[in-house]
Amino acid sequence: MLKIVWLSRGILDEICKYIAGEIVLSQDPGKVMRKWREFFEISQTDLAVRLGTSPSVISDYELGRRRSPGSQFIRRLVNALISIELERGGVRLQLLARQLMSGEKYWIAIIDMRDFEKPILLQDLVNVIQGMVIVEPEVKYLYIHGYTIVDSLKLVLEVPPQEYFKLYGSTTQRAAIFTNVKYGRSPLVAIKTLMAFSNLRPIVVILHGIEKPDYLGIEIAKREKIPLVVTNIQLEEMVKNLRKLGKEL
Repeated sequence: MLKIVWLSRGILDEICKYIAGEIVLSQDPGKVMRKWREFFEISQTDLAVRLGTSPSVISDYELGRRRSPGSQFIRRLVNALISIELERGGVRLQLLARQLMSGEKYWIAIIDMRDFEKPILLQDLVNVIQGMVIVEPEVKYLYIHGYTIVDSLKLVLEVPPQEYFKLYGSTTQRAAIFTNVKYGRSPLVAIKTLMAFSNLRPIVVILHGIEKPDYLGIEIAKREKIPLVVTNIQLEEMVKNLRKLGKEL
């Protein structure tokens, strides 16, 4: 049985306000609703059952086929997410609470962050994200233990450089995947900045949404001996494939 994480009513209220506020203020509320549902790893069916509606209604909201939900529905949605997560142990709520109360900003830029159940080969990762290797690794068999998908613009504009190392989670043996990339330069510059403060470095950098990074990005990767990969797969498909990867191999 999972151990229930104790959180005060006040902290839970702050988490609810934060999630609801992000949905209400977004230009694409459905996308944000989906983001939080997937963050808590709750299926559309389980959420629909808790809300007393059908999975198709949840899907319609997330895909923008229904007009933006009203405040009452958003309140019920957020409460449903929180209650389901508490029943499962509340581990992710505890993480959110620590981040909100500590004032840390690195998590603002994180789209998804997971450790694989078992290490996987770099080539297997490249295959499932339909990637292309730009800078080859120095070793033939490079094993990846997890990944972090980061919004590149939010990282550069909103996250202090001293918090970059927290993007690694529990291991540096992970792929650093940057989306919302225009030239492919800023993620490598950010990593170089991080390395000025510590010896930490990602085991591979993946740039999402560009055909090829510019010269500076490639040159930094070569000089720092960091394998570099690019991919143009749809973000939602990439996240889905990566979540399956460590379990299937």
